[in-house]
Amino acid sequence: MKKRITVAVLILTMLMGLLTGCGTKTEATESDAPAPVPAEKRANEISVGIANDLTESLNPLKSGYTAGTREVMFNVFEGLMKLSSDGSLYPAVAEKYEVSEDGLVYTFTIRDGIKYHNGETVTAQDVAYSVEQCMTPDESGAMVEPALTMIEKIETPDERTVVFTIAHPDGEFLNYLTVAVVPEDYTEQDTKPVGTGPFKFVSRSAQDSVVLEKFDQYWGEGAKLDKVTFKIIENADSMVLSLQSGAIDFCNHLPTIQAAQLSDDFNIAEGSMALVQALYLNNKVAPFDNELVRQALCYATDRKQIIDVAFDGYGSVVGSSVYPTLGKWYDESLNELYPYDVEKAKELLAQAGYGDGFNMTITVPSNYQQHVDTAQVLANQYKEIGVNVEIQPVEWATWVSEAYNGRNFQTTITGVDAHYPTARAMMERFISDQSNNFINYDNKDFDSLMAEAIGTSDEAQRTEFYIEAQRNLAQHAANVYIQAPADLVAVRKGLEGVNFYPIYALDLASLYWAE
Repeated sequence: MKKRITVAVLILTMLMGLLTGCGTKTEATESDAPAPVPAEKRANEISVGIANDLTESLNPLKSGYTAGTREVMFNVFEGLMKLSSDGSLYPAVAEKYEVSEDGLVYTFTIRDGIKYHNGETVTAQDVAYSVEQCMTPDESGAMVEPALTMIEKIETPDERTVVFTIAHPDGEFLNYLTVAVVPEDYTEQDTKPVGTGPFKFVSRSAQDSVVLEKFDQYWGEGAKLDKVTFKIIENADSMVLSLQSGAIDFCNHLPTIQAAQLSDDFNIAEGSMALVQALYLNNKVAPFDNELVRQALCYATDRKQIIDVAFDGYGSVVGSSVYPTLGKWYDESLNELYPYDVEKAKELLAQAGYGDGFNMTITVPSNYQQHVDTAQVLANQYKEIGVNVEIQPVEWATWVSEAYNGRNFQTTITGVDAHYPTARAMMERFISDQSNNFINYDNKDFDSLMAEAIGTSDEAQRTEFYIEAQRNLAQHAANVYIQAPADLVAVRKGLEGVNFYPIYALDLASLYWAE
C-alpha cells in the first residue's frame, strides 16, 4: 500500500500544472492550517476533516439531505433496522421482527426503554410518523422514498409494536426501514437534531465545524470515543496541512496526491467509496440530447488513464449506475461496452452533425479535488475528438442548488450514491418523472423495466429487471460512466477500528485510541 501510493508523487507536478489553468486551486500555506490540538487536550476524542459543510437542515426526513450530510449523521440517527459494514441488516430501534407467511405483514417490536438523545422514550407512534413522512409529499418538505409507497397500512396496537402491511412481497423491504426514526412531537430537528444513534448532536458552526458527543444511554455497545469534532476544510492541500499539524486526526475521501504527502504519523486505510463517479449529462440540453453524441463521449473516454493519472491506479472501472459492492445487481460486462476508441468517437460525432466538434462545459464542485482532477483529464482527452471543454468550478452549495436540484448544467462530474444498498436506490432517480432525475433521462423502456422490477414479488425476476435497466442506461449512454472510486482514509497512528460500508457512511462508533 505504502509503496503503491508513493507513485502519486511522480504525477504531482503534472497534475498541479494542469490544474493551474482551471482556476480551482488556491495556494495553501502553513498559516492556513488550524493550530494543532495538544495530545492532552484530545484525550478520548478526535477531530475529523470533511470537504464540505452539511446541508442547511439536519432533519434526516427532509429533502435535499445530501450524501455528505448522511455520511456524518449516520452516527446520530437509526431506523428500525440498521446496516452493518458487511452489508447485512440487524434490528436497531427494533428489538425483533416477524414476517407473515405470505410476506405481506411485518410486525416490529421496539426495544424496551430505548431513548432519544433528549431523554424521551421512542414510541410506536414515532416510528409510524417517521415512515409516513417519507411516503407522500406534503408541505413539510419531507424526503419522499418511493419504495415506501408499497406500504398499504401502518398500525400501532401498543406503544412498542408497529405493523406494516405491504402491497406485495418484497425481499428488499427491510432495507427501506433503515429510514431514521425521530420523535413526532419534536420541533427543532432542523437545527438541533435528535436521534437514537451512538452519538448525539452538540453544536454546529456553519462553514466551520460540527460537534458530536457519545450518547451514554445508547441501547447497544455504544461509541468508544467521547467526542468527535468535524472540521470543514474545503481545500485538499489545507486538509493535509491540518493532518500534519495535529489539528485533525482522520480524513476520508483523500485524493491520492494528498495522501502521498502524509508522514509516517499516519496509516492509509483503503476501501470502496460506495458510489459511481461519472460525467453526468443533461439529456435535455443540446448536444447531449443526441444519443450519438453521448455515445461518442463514452468512446472518447479513457477510463483507465483517468484512474491511473488522477487516482494513482486506485478505483474500479464501471460501465453503469451500479457499483461492484452491490453484488448480484452489478453487471460487469457493461465495463467493456465502450472501449476507448477515438476514431469511433469521431465517426459518431460526424453522424450526429458535429464533425468539427463542439464546445462543452463541465460544472464541478470545487471542494472535491478528485472530481476537479477528473475533469481536467477528460478535457485533455476530448481534445482528440475536437471537443473543447471549459471547466466551471463552483462551491458545493451552488452545485447542489443549481446543478443537482435546479438541473442548470450541461455536464457535471460527481459521485452518485445509494441511500440503501440496493440497485433500486441507485437507479430509480433516472425514472423520467422522478424529482431527483437531475440528468433529465427520459426513456420509456427504462421506466417500464423499473416498474416491472419494483412491482414483482419474485426476487430472481426483480434482479433481472434491474440488470436490464442498468443495461438500458449504458446502451443509451445516459452518462459517461467512469469508476467506483477507492476511498483512501488518513488515520493518525494509534487510532483503530476503521470500517467501510456498502453505502456512503462514516462509522465513528467503531473508532478508538489503542492503548
